[in-house]
Amino acid sequence: MSLKEKITEDMKNAMRAKEAARLATIRLLTSAIKQKEVDERIEVNDEQVLSIIEKMIKQRKDSITQFEAGGRQDLADIEKSELAILSTYMPAALSEAEVQAEVQAAVAASGAAGPQDMGKVMAILKPKLAGRADMTAVSAIVKATLVKS
Repeated sequence: MSLKEKITEDMKNAMRAKEAARLATIRLLTSAIKQKEVDERIEVNDEQVLSIIEKMIKQRKDSITQFEAGGRQDLADIEKSELAILSTYMPAALSEAEVQAEVQAAVAASGAAGPQDMGKVMAILKPKLAGRADMTAVSAIVKATLVKS
């Protein structure tokens, strides 16, 4: 079963169970998927669905920060519940040690000699770690690794 089919099935289950918050979040996700399909005239695959979910998760995290800074805890709580629902569709996150190992392997494979080669290393890591690690954190680890070498 593809990720897109799983999301559709979860939407049906949320309707049957009358889970309004879950249903609304899944509908937002479905809408974003359909928008991408219409805009690019394609049928999205699991990798593209994951990138859409990543983008939505990032938006939720930014919104939570903004709402809490503005003293709107009620809106931040709504965003947090949406974030939790969206996170269920992401693959299991890698541990810090696993990310470090992937970075070391990518640095060795690319022959990176310093910070100027960061793009090469990130190009190798992005497809491997997409959806399984926070790419901002990965970028910081790569930078620290390349500065040491």
